[in-house]
Amino acid sequence: MNSTMPTITIGLLWHSFSSDNLGVGALSESQVAICEAAAARAGVQARFVVFGTNGGRDYLPRGKPISEASPISFKQLLTGRSAFYKEIEDCDLVLDIGEGDSFADIYGMRRFRVHIATKLAVLHKRIPLVLAPQTIGPFEHWYARMLAVHVMRRCESVYARDGVSFEYLRSLGIRVNRREAIDVAFRLPYDMPSIREEGPARIGVNVSGLLFAGGYTGVNQFGLSLDYSEHVRTLLRHWTTDAAVEVWLVAHVLSDEMPNDDDRQAIKVLAKEFPTVRVAPSFASPSEAKSFIAGLDFLTGARMHACIAAFSAGVPVVPLAYSRKFNGLFASLGYGWLADAKKMDAKQATAIVIAGFDKRVELAQDIRVGRIEAERRLHLYEDELVTLFERIAR
Repeated sequence: MNSTMPTITIGLLWHSFSSDNLGVGALSESQVAICEAAAARAGVQARFVVFGTNGGRDYLPRGKPISEASPISFKQLLTGRSAFYKEIEDCDLVLDIGEGDSFADIYGMRRFRVHIATKLAVLHKRIPLVLAPQTIGPFEHWYARMLAVHVMRRCESVYARDGVSFEYLRSLGIRVNRREAIDVAFRLPYDMPSIREEGPARIGVNVSGLLFAGGYTGVNQFGLSLDYSEHVRTLLRHWTTDAAVEVWLVAHVLSDEMPNDDDRQAIKVLAKEFPTVRVAPSFASPSEAKSFIAGLDFLTGARMHACIAAFSAGVPVVPLAYSRKFNGLFASLGYGWLADAKKMDAKQATAIVIAGFDKRVELAQDIRVGRIEAERRLHLYEDELVTLFERIAR
Protein backbone atom coordinates (compact mmCIF):
# COMPACT_ATOMS: atom_id res chain seq x y z
CA MET A 1 0.00 0.00 0.00
CA ASN A 2 1.10 3.59 -0.66
CA SER A 3 2.14 5.12 2.66
CA THR A 4 1.65 8.65 1.34
CA MET A 5 -2.09 8.17 0.77
CA PRO A 6 -4.69 8.16 3.54
CA THR A 7 -6.17 4.75 4.33
CA ILE A 8 -9.79 4.05 5.19
CA THR A 9 -11.17 0.81 6.59
CA ILE A 10 -14.41 -0.39 5.03
CA GLY A 11 -16.57 -2.95 6.79
CA LEU A 12 -18.30 -5.29 4.34
CA LEU A 13 -21.30 -6.45 6.33
CA TRP A 14 -23.22 -9.52 5.15
CA HIS A 15 -20.68 -10.22 2.45
CA SER A 16 -18.74 -13.48 2.15
CA PHE A 17 -15.73 -14.91 0.34
CA SER A 18 -16.53 -18.45 1.41
CA SER A 19 -20.27 -18.75 0.77
CA ASP A 20 -21.46 -21.90 -0.98
CA ASN A 21 -23.89 -19.62 -2.80
CA LEU A 22 -21.73 -18.09 -5.51
CA GLY A 23 -24.30 -15.28 -5.82
CA VAL A 24 -23.31 -13.97 -2.37
CA GLY A 25 -19.67 -14.33 -3.37
CA ALA A 26 -20.33 -12.45 -6.62
CA LEU A 27 -21.70 -9.53 -4.62
CA SER A 28 -18.58 -9.52 -2.45
CA GLU A 29 -16.04 -9.73 -5.27
CA SER A 30 -17.90 -7.01 -7.17
CA GLN A 31 -18.22 -4.74 -4.14
CA VAL A 32 -14.45 -4.80 -3.66
CA ALA A 33 -13.90 -3.99 -7.34
CA ILE A 34 -16.26 -1.00 -7.13
CA CYS A 35 -14.71 0.24 -3.88
CA GLU A 36 -11.22 -0.02 -5.34
CA ALA A 37 -12.29 2.07 -8.33
CA ALA A 38 -13.92 4.65 -6.03
CA ALA A 39 -10.87 4.74 -3.73
CA ALA A 40 -8.57 5.42 -6.68
CA ARG A 41 -10.77 8.33 -7.74
CA ALA A 42 -10.92 9.66 -4.16
CA GLY A 43 -7.15 9.46 -3.70
CA VAL A 44 -7.34 7.05 -0.78
CA GLN A 45 -6.34 3.48 -0.05
CA ALA A 46 -9.04 1.05 1.04
CA ARG A 47 -8.69 -1.93 3.31
CA PHE A 48 -11.61 -4.24 4.00
CA VAL A 49 -12.99 -6.26 6.89
CA VAL A 50 -15.60 -8.88 5.96
CA PHE A 51 -18.47 -9.65 8.34
CA GLY A 52 -20.88 -12.42 7.42
CA THR A 53 -21.59 -16.12 7.37
CA ASN A 54 -18.92 -18.69 6.62
CA GLY A 55 -19.31 -21.40 4.00
CA GLY A 56 -17.28 -24.27 2.69
CA ARG A 57 -15.51 -22.36 -0.08
CA ASP A 58 -12.49 -20.07 -0.05
CA TYR A 59 -12.15 -17.46 -2.79
CA LEU A 60 -10.74 -14.62 -0.69
CA PRO A 61 -8.62 -12.59 -3.14
CA ARG A 62 -4.94 -13.06 -2.39
CA GLY A 63 -2.70 -10.04 -2.17
CA LYS A 64 -5.50 -7.63 -1.36
CA PRO A 65 -5.93 -5.89 2.04
CA ILE A 66 -8.98 -7.95 3.00
CA SER A 67 -9.42 -9.65 6.36
CA GLU A 68 -12.28 -11.75 7.69
CA ALA A 69 -13.87 -10.94 11.04
CA SER A 70 -15.19 -13.44 13.57
CA PRO A 71 -18.39 -15.32 12.67
CA ILE A 72 -21.55 -13.48 13.72
CA SER A 73 -23.63 -15.16 16.43
CA PHE A 74 -27.08 -13.81 17.27
CA LYS A 75 -26.87 -15.28 20.78
CA GLN A 76 -23.58 -13.50 21.40
CA LEU A 77 -24.99 -10.28 19.97
CA LEU A 78 -27.89 -10.46 22.45
CA THR A 79 -25.67 -11.12 25.45
CA GLY A 80 -23.17 -8.43 24.50
CA ARG A 81 -20.31 -10.93 24.20
CA SER A 82 -20.00 -10.79 20.42
CA ALA A 83 -16.61 -9.91 18.95
CA PHE A 84 -18.59 -7.98 16.34
CA TYR A 85 -18.99 -5.02 18.69
CA LYS A 86 -15.23 -4.61 19.03
CA GLU A 87 -14.25 -5.49 15.48
CA ILE A 88 -16.70 -3.06 13.92
CA GLU A 89 -15.05 -0.18 15.79
CA ASP A 90 -12.03 -0.45 13.48
CA CYS A 91 -14.18 0.52 10.49
CA ASP A 92 -14.57 4.04 9.14
CA LEU A 93 -17.58 3.08 7.05
CA VAL A 94 -19.83 0.01 6.73
CA LEU A 95 -21.37 -1.21 3.47
CA ASP A 96 -24.13 -3.70 4.25
CA ILE A 97 -25.34 -5.73 1.26
CA GLY A 98 -27.66 -8.00 3.23
CA GLU A 99 -26.50 -11.09 1.24
CA GLY A 100 -28.47 -9.61 -1.65
CA ASP A 101 -32.01 -10.24 -0.45
CA SER A 102 -31.89 -11.17 3.25
CA PHE A 103 -33.03 -7.80 4.64
CA ALA A 104 -36.58 -9.12 4.85
CA ASP A 105 -38.68 -11.29 7.14
CA ILE A 106 -39.89 -13.77 4.51
CA TYR A 107 -36.94 -16.08 5.35
CA GLY A 108 -37.98 -16.27 8.97
CA MET A 109 -37.58 -14.00 11.99
CA ARG A 110 -34.32 -15.60 13.12
CA ARG A 111 -32.49 -14.36 10.04
CA PHE A 112 -34.20 -10.97 10.24
CA ARG A 113 -33.25 -10.50 13.89
CA VAL A 114 -29.55 -11.11 13.35
CA HIS A 115 -29.49 -8.78 10.33
CA ILE A 116 -31.28 -5.99 12.18
CA ALA A 117 -29.12 -6.44 15.28
CA THR A 118 -25.90 -5.91 13.34
CA LYS A 119 -27.27 -2.77 11.68
CA LEU A 120 -28.34 -1.35 15.03
CA ALA A 121 -24.88 -2.09 16.46
CA VAL A 122 -23.17 -0.18 13.63
CA LEU A 123 -25.46 2.81 14.11
CA HIS A 124 -24.96 2.70 17.87
CA LYS A 125 -21.20 3.03 17.29
CA ARG A 126 -21.93 6.09 15.11
CA ILE A 127 -20.25 4.53 12.11
CA PRO A 128 -21.67 5.63 8.73
CA LEU A 129 -23.87 2.82 7.37
CA VAL A 130 -24.78 2.41 3.71
CA LEU A 131 -27.23 -0.27 2.63
CA ALA A 132 -25.53 -1.25 -0.62
CA PRO A 133 -27.69 -2.17 -3.66
CA GLN A 134 -30.00 -5.02 -2.64
CA THR A 135 -33.59 -6.20 -2.58
CA ILE A 136 -35.40 -4.40 0.25
CA GLY A 137 -38.09 -6.36 2.08
CA PRO A 138 -40.77 -7.36 2.10
CA PHE A 139 -41.45 -6.97 5.82
CA GLU A 140 -44.70 -8.80 6.48
CA HIS A 141 -44.76 -8.38 10.30
CA TRP A 142 -45.52 -4.92 11.66
CA TYR A 143 -42.70 -5.01 14.18
CA ALA A 144 -40.17 -6.07 11.53
CA ARG A 145 -41.39 -3.22 9.35
CA MET A 146 -41.08 -0.76 12.27
CA LEU A 147 -37.50 -1.84 13.06
CA ALA A 148 -36.47 -1.80 9.41
CA VAL A 149 -37.80 1.72 8.89
CA HIS A 150 -36.10 2.90 12.10
CA VAL A 151 -32.75 1.61 10.84
CA MET A 152 -33.10 2.81 7.25
CA ARG A 153 -33.93 6.37 8.29
CA ARG A 154 -30.60 6.53 10.12
CA CYS A 155 -28.50 5.19 7.25
CA GLU A 156 -26.30 7.40 5.08
CA SER A 157 -28.18 6.01 2.12
CA VAL A 158 -30.32 3.02 1.22
CA TYR A 159 -29.81 1.54 -2.25
CA ALA A 160 -32.45 -0.56 -3.96
CA ARG A 161 -31.14 -2.73 -6.77
CA ASP A 162 -34.43 -2.63 -8.67
CA GLY A 163 -37.47 -0.44 -9.26
CA VAL A 164 -39.81 -2.64 -7.23
CA SER A 165 -37.66 -2.31 -4.11
CA PHE A 166 -37.24 1.42 -4.77
CA GLU A 167 -41.02 1.90 -4.76
CA TYR A 168 -41.32 -0.29 -1.69
CA LEU A 169 -38.97 2.09 0.11
CA ARG A 170 -41.24 4.97 -0.86
CA SER A 171 -44.26 3.12 0.52
CA LEU A 172 -42.39 2.72 3.82
CA GLY A 173 -41.74 6.44 4.00
CA ILE A 174 -38.03 6.19 3.13
CA ARG A 175 -37.51 9.07 0.73
CA VAL A 176 -34.69 11.46 1.64
CA ASN A 177 -31.85 8.90 1.58
CA ARG A 178 -33.24 6.30 -0.82
CA ARG A 179 -31.37 5.61 -4.03
CA GLU A 180 -31.82 3.25 -6.95
CA ALA A 181 -28.88 1.46 -8.54
CA ILE A 182 -28.54 -2.10 -9.80
CA ASP A 183 -27.00 -5.32 -8.52
CA VAL A 184 -23.27 -4.78 -8.00
CA ALA A 185 -22.54 -8.19 -9.58
CA PHE A 186 -22.77 -6.51 -12.98
CA ARG A 187 -19.18 -5.47 -12.18
CA LEU A 188 -17.98 -8.99 -11.34
CA PRO A 189 -14.55 -9.47 -12.96
CA TYR A 190 -14.14 -12.40 -15.34
CA ASP A 191 -11.89 -13.75 -18.09
CA MET A 192 -13.05 -13.22 -21.64
CA PRO A 193 -13.55 -16.55 -23.42
CA SER A 194 -11.43 -17.42 -26.42
CA ILE A 195 -13.10 -17.29 -29.80
CA ARG A 196 -14.52 -20.70 -30.70
CA GLU A 197 -14.49 -22.31 -34.08
CA GLU A 198 -17.80 -23.17 -35.69
CA GLY A 199 -19.64 -25.91 -33.86
CA PRO A 200 -22.83 -26.65 -31.97
CA ALA A 201 -24.47 -23.84 -30.05
CA ARG A 202 -23.64 -24.12 -26.33
CA ILE A 203 -26.73 -23.91 -24.14
CA GLY A 204 -26.35 -23.55 -20.38
CA VAL A 205 -29.15 -24.69 -18.08
CA ASN A 206 -28.55 -23.38 -14.58
CA VAL A 207 -30.48 -25.82 -12.40
CA SER A 208 -31.66 -24.62 -8.99
CA GLY A 209 -31.32 -27.47 -6.52
CA LEU A 210 -33.55 -25.53 -4.13
CA LEU A 211 -36.47 -25.30 -6.56
CA PHE A 212 -35.87 -28.87 -7.76
CA ALA A 213 -36.29 -30.06 -4.15
CA GLY A 214 -39.43 -27.98 -3.59
CA GLY A 215 -37.64 -25.46 -1.38
CA TYR A 216 -36.30 -26.09 2.12
CA THR A 217 -39.66 -27.59 3.11
CA GLY A 218 -39.91 -29.85 0.06
CA VAL A 219 -43.53 -28.81 -0.58
CA ASN A 220 -43.38 -25.95 -3.10
CA GLN A 221 -42.15 -23.48 -0.48
CA PHE A 222 -42.01 -20.58 -2.94
CA GLY A 223 -45.53 -21.02 -4.27
CA LEU A 224 -44.60 -21.76 -7.86
CA SER A 225 -47.35 -21.99 -10.44
CA LEU A 226 -45.43 -24.64 -12.37
CA ASP A 227 -43.66 -27.91 -11.74
CA TYR A 228 -40.03 -26.78 -11.83
CA SER A 229 -38.48 -30.22 -12.29
CA GLU A 230 -40.83 -30.96 -15.19
CA HIS A 231 -40.00 -27.58 -16.76
CA VAL A 232 -36.28 -28.41 -16.72
CA ARG A 233 -36.86 -31.95 -18.01
CA THR A 234 -39.00 -30.63 -20.88
CA LEU A 235 -36.22 -28.27 -21.92
CA LEU A 236 -33.69 -31.09 -21.82
CA ARG A 237 -35.93 -33.43 -23.80
CA HIS A 238 -36.29 -30.71 -26.43
CA TRP A 239 -32.63 -29.75 -26.75
CA THR A 240 -30.93 -33.13 -26.33
CA THR A 241 -32.61 -34.37 -29.52
CA ASP A 242 -31.09 -31.50 -31.51
CA ALA A 243 -27.65 -32.31 -32.94
CA ALA A 244 -27.00 -28.59 -33.53
CA VAL A 245 -26.77 -27.82 -29.82
CA GLU A 246 -24.62 -28.83 -26.87
CA VAL A 247 -26.36 -28.71 -23.46
CA TRP A 248 -24.44 -27.92 -20.26
CA LEU A 249 -25.89 -28.21 -16.75
CA VAL A 250 -24.52 -25.37 -14.62
CA ALA A 251 -24.49 -25.19 -10.81
CA HIS A 252 -24.26 -21.85 -8.97
CA VAL A 253 -24.89 -23.02 -5.40
CA LEU A 254 -22.53 -25.76 -4.22
CA SER A 255 -23.43 -26.66 -0.66
CA ASP A 256 -22.03 -29.80 0.94
CA GLU A 257 -23.91 -29.01 4.16
CA MET A 258 -27.36 -28.35 2.67
CA PRO A 259 -28.19 -30.92 -0.02
CA ASN A 260 -31.64 -29.39 -0.63
CA ASP A 261 -29.92 -26.17 -1.71
CA ASP A 262 -27.11 -27.80 -3.69
CA ASP A 263 -27.57 -27.43 -7.45
CA ARG A 264 -25.20 -30.36 -8.01
CA GLN A 265 -27.63 -32.80 -6.39
CA ALA A 266 -30.34 -31.99 -8.93
CA ILE A 267 -27.79 -32.02 -11.73
CA LYS A 268 -26.71 -35.57 -10.78
CA VAL A 269 -30.30 -36.76 -11.16
CA LEU A 270 -30.73 -35.03 -14.51
CA ALA A 271 -27.37 -36.17 -15.88
CA LYS A 272 -28.40 -39.80 -15.30
CA GLU A 273 -31.71 -39.25 -17.09
CA PHE A 274 -30.11 -37.36 -19.98
CA PRO A 275 -26.68 -38.95 -20.54
CA THR A 276 -25.79 -36.74 -23.51
CA VAL A 277 -25.75 -33.53 -21.46
CA ARG A 278 -22.49 -32.14 -20.19
CA VAL A 279 -21.90 -31.02 -16.62
CA ALA A 280 -20.02 -27.83 -15.89
CA PRO A 281 -17.24 -28.04 -13.27
CA SER A 282 -17.72 -27.16 -9.61
CA PHE A 283 -16.47 -23.61 -9.79
CA ALA A 284 -13.85 -22.41 -7.32
CA SER A 285 -15.15 -18.82 -7.31
CA PRO A 286 -17.90 -16.57 -8.67
CA SER A 287 -15.50 -15.09 -11.24
CA GLU A 288 -14.63 -18.58 -12.47
CA ALA A 289 -18.35 -19.34 -12.86
CA LYS A 290 -18.89 -16.13 -14.83
CA SER A 291 -15.88 -16.87 -17.03
CA PHE A 292 -17.44 -20.24 -17.94
CA ILE A 293 -20.90 -18.74 -18.54
CA ALA A 294 -19.34 -16.07 -20.77
CA GLY A 295 -18.34 -18.84 -23.17
CA LEU A 296 -21.92 -20.03 -23.68
CA ASP A 297 -24.23 -19.00 -26.51
CA PHE A 298 -27.34 -18.97 -24.32
CA LEU A 299 -28.31 -19.50 -20.70
CA THR A 300 -31.52 -20.10 -18.84
CA GLY A 301 -31.56 -20.39 -15.08
CA ALA A 302 -33.33 -19.90 -11.76
CA ARG A 303 -30.34 -18.62 -9.78
CA MET A 304 -30.41 -14.86 -10.27
CA HIS A 305 -26.67 -14.33 -10.15
CA ALA A 306 -26.03 -16.99 -12.75
CA CYS A 307 -28.41 -14.99 -14.97
CA ILE A 308 -26.67 -11.72 -14.08
CA ALA A 309 -23.33 -13.33 -14.95
CA ALA A 310 -24.70 -14.15 -18.40
CA PHE A 311 -26.32 -10.76 -18.96
CA SER A 312 -23.28 -8.77 -17.85
CA ALA A 313 -21.04 -10.88 -20.12
CA GLY A 314 -23.36 -10.28 -23.09
CA VAL A 315 -24.75 -13.83 -23.22
CA PRO A 316 -28.43 -14.13 -24.23
CA VAL A 317 -30.38 -15.28 -21.17
CA VAL A 318 -33.93 -16.09 -20.14
CA PRO A 319 -34.21 -16.10 -16.34
CA LEU A 320 -36.89 -18.14 -14.60
CA ALA A 321 -38.22 -15.84 -11.88
CA TYR A 322 -39.45 -17.30 -8.61
CA SER A 323 -39.32 -14.03 -6.65
CA ARG A 324 -39.91 -10.35 -7.31
CA LYS A 325 -36.17 -9.72 -7.15
CA PHE A 326 -35.89 -11.11 -10.71
CA ASN A 327 -38.83 -9.18 -12.12
CA GLY A 328 -37.80 -5.83 -10.67
CA LEU A 329 -34.13 -6.09 -11.57
CA PHE A 330 -34.48 -7.08 -15.22
CA ALA A 331 -37.41 -4.70 -15.76
CA SER A 332 -35.14 -1.89 -14.49
CA LEU A 333 -32.88 -2.64 -17.46
CA GLY A 334 -35.75 -2.72 -19.95
CA TYR A 335 -35.26 -6.45 -20.48
CA GLY A 336 -38.50 -8.33 -20.99
CA TRP A 337 -37.18 -11.83 -21.71
CA LEU A 338 -38.20 -13.54 -18.50
CA ALA A 339 -40.31 -16.58 -17.60
CA ASP A 340 -42.37 -16.10 -14.44
CA ALA A 341 -42.54 -19.27 -12.33
CA LYS A 342 -45.19 -17.73 -10.06
CA LYS A 343 -47.62 -16.79 -12.83
CA MET A 344 -47.02 -19.17 -15.73
CA ASP A 345 -47.57 -22.87 -16.11
CA ALA A 346 -44.74 -25.13 -17.29
CA LYS A 347 -45.89 -25.04 -20.91
CA GLN A 348 -45.86 -21.22 -21.05
CA ALA A 349 -42.51 -20.88 -19.29
CA THR A 350 -40.86 -23.53 -21.44
CA ALA A 351 -42.15 -21.87 -24.62
CA ILE A 352 -40.60 -18.52 -23.59
CA VAL A 353 -37.23 -20.12 -22.86
CA ILE A 354 -37.15 -21.99 -26.18
CA ALA A 355 -38.24 -18.87 -28.06
CA GLY A 356 -35.46 -16.94 -26.32
CA PHE A 357 -32.87 -19.38 -27.58
CA ASP A 358 -34.28 -19.23 -31.10
CA LYS A 359 -34.22 -15.41 -30.99
CA ARG A 360 -30.88 -15.11 -29.21
CA VAL A 361 -29.56 -12.55 -31.70
CA GLU A 362 -32.46 -10.29 -30.74
CA LEU A 363 -31.83 -10.92 -27.03
CA ALA A 364 -28.16 -10.00 -27.45
CA GLN A 365 -29.17 -6.63 -28.89
CA ASP A 366 -31.49 -5.96 -25.94
CA ILE A 367 -28.70 -6.95 -23.55
CA ARG A 368 -26.28 -4.48 -25.12
CA VAL A 369 -28.70 -1.67 -24.27
CA GLY A 370 -29.32 -3.06 -20.79
CA ARG A 371 -25.60 -3.31 -19.99
CA ILE A 372 -25.17 0.40 -20.71
CA GLU A 373 -27.98 1.20 -18.28
CA ALA A 374 -26.54 -1.13 -15.63
CA GLU A 375 -23.15 0.57 -15.85
CA ARG A 376 -24.78 4.02 -15.63
CA ARG A 377 -26.54 2.98 -12.42
CA LEU A 378 -23.40 1.48 -10.90
CA HIS A 379 -21.43 4.59 -11.75
CA LEU A 380 -23.90 6.65 -9.70
CA TYR A 381 -23.31 4.30 -6.77
CA GLU A 382 -19.56 4.56 -7.25
CA ASP A 383 -19.85 8.37 -7.34
CA GLU A 384 -21.43 8.40 -3.88
CA LEU A 385 -18.70 6.14 -2.54
CA VAL A 386 -16.10 8.56 -3.88
CA THR A 387 -17.77 11.41 -1.99
CA LEU A 388 -17.99 9.34 1.21
CA PHE A 389 -14.37 8.19 0.97
CA GLU A 390 -13.20 11.77 0.46
CA ARG A 391 -15.22 12.97 3.46
CA ILE A 392 -13.97 10.18 5.74
CA ALA A 393 -10.34 10.73 4.75
CA ARG A 394 -10.35 14.43 5.64
